Amino acid sequence: MFNVRMEGFRFSSQLFIWLIAVCIGVSSGFEFKHHDNQELFNVLRDVNIKCKNITRVYALNEGSVLGIPLYVIEFSTKPGRHEVLKPEFKYIANMHGNEVLGRELLLKLADYLCDEYRTGNPHIKELIETTRIHLMPSMNPDGWQLATDTGGHDYLIGRTNNNSVDLNRNFPDLDRIVFDNEYENSDKNNHLLEQLTKLNDPLQPETRAVIRLIMQIPFVLSANLHGGDLVANYPYDESRSGSQSNEYAATPDDETFRHLALAYSSRHPDMASQHRKGCVDSQFAKQGGITNGAQWYSLQGGMQDFNYLSSNDFELTLELGCEKYPPPEDLQLEWERNKEALINYIWQSHIGIKGVVYDAKTKQPISNAIIHVANVTGVESIDIKHDITSVYGGDYYRLLTPGTYKVTVYKDGYVPHTKLVTVTNPSFTQALRVDFPLKATASISFIESNNFIQPKIEDQYAARNRDWATWVEEREPILEPIAIA
Repeated sequence: MFNVRMEGFRFSSQLFIWLIAVCIGVSSGFEFKHHDNQELFNVLRDVNIKCKNITRVYALNEGSVLGIPLYVIEFSTKPGRHEVLKPEFKYIANMHGNEVLGRELLLKLADYLCDEYRTGNPHIKELIETTRIHLMPSMNPDGWQLATDTGGHDYLIGRTNNNSVDLNRNFPDLDRIVFDNEYENSDKNNHLLEQLTKLNDPLQPETRAVIRLIMQIPFVLSANLHGGDLVANYPYDESRSGSQSNEYAATPDDETFRHLALAYSSRHPDMASQHRKGCVDSQFAKQGGITNGAQWYSLQGGMQDFNYLSSNDFELTLELGCEKYPPPEDLQLEWERNKEALINYIWQSHIGIKGVVYDAKTKQPISNAIIHVANVTGVESIDIKHDITSVYGGDYYRLLTPGTYKVTVYKDGYVPHTKLVTVTNPSFTQALRVDFPLKATASISFIESNNFIQPKIEDQYAARNRDWATWVEEREPILEPIAIA
């Protein structure tokens, strides 16, 4: 293991290593093996050197309990910045330190995306040119080290972080808030951090770092990669009644989440196969290789539900195999089995509709506008009671399955605007673009006529997110991730 000196969130030793690598060149080819924490960084560094124009390696602004940086590699035609109408996607793996397959798959995925882009693969070039992709191979490098040092065969050793905390039970429990809001018929159904009054448990450094990432970058879709079973798990993970299992906890976007889960399981050779034997006693294959989380077993404080209820992000939990720590000789086969599914799932960032919300008079983008959707495909109109919001440049992204929808955009000081749209979702294409020009009410016109200057869109968005995250940083501004390359 390598030593890291952290001062002011600067990982100087890693920067030095990276500069040395630039001078001496990169390693020759990707090796299927269990990469240690130093080698993980080396792989990301090598990919960045090969594909400097489309990648950036950064570390989250807080490391693990033992001080190991949490590295991310980003793929984009303009690394380091959000681009209007380009959806943001993320994979996070190795949240449980002894569940290691996802860690190796993401390292290989980074290498694959780089190589295929360089060789001109049109499918991969289109994906990278239309999507900003973030890959975090390990959220729990301390747990990985413990699991590896003890042989990697125990079902529990290394699962938790170095404070013996299960990171997938450590996120703020927003499910209880949304369930209470449902019971009280409250309209508040999204971005619920502002309603959080207390934490059940202290946040771990790895959890805090990922929460900041979620607050900083307007992710549209994500997945966290686990092991121990073979199934695509979708929200809610927590049951409404408190029952520990066999209670289906549907979100308002249940149809979309089922589609997303099937988008992965159907492209995996075994996950949805009726002929495979389940792990332990599971019967997921009969369900198409997918499951609702709470129906499987209920958990509080999971990362999956937190993403959905704190931001615009739709997240799944992907269980990638019965064996948590597969032998190194199986890794290449597992890559081949998951490659198509991993790529296909990223493409789901483009289902539904996207567009820009802007002031009809000034043409300036409007952030934090509410996008509300009703499904009018059938005889009755069904409100989808989970709204999303526009982001930095007024752009929004609403994941939807094929059908006809009534979409209404709201913003204080503006007249609501409704459009009827039909979604078809042709494969491997960008979402249907639907823009919303909003007309200001009289009060806004009066403010404009008196030369009132509003903060920049980016500042408004950042300020709102800081308000939601005061319990993380106690009113200190959220720091930017640290660019390594």
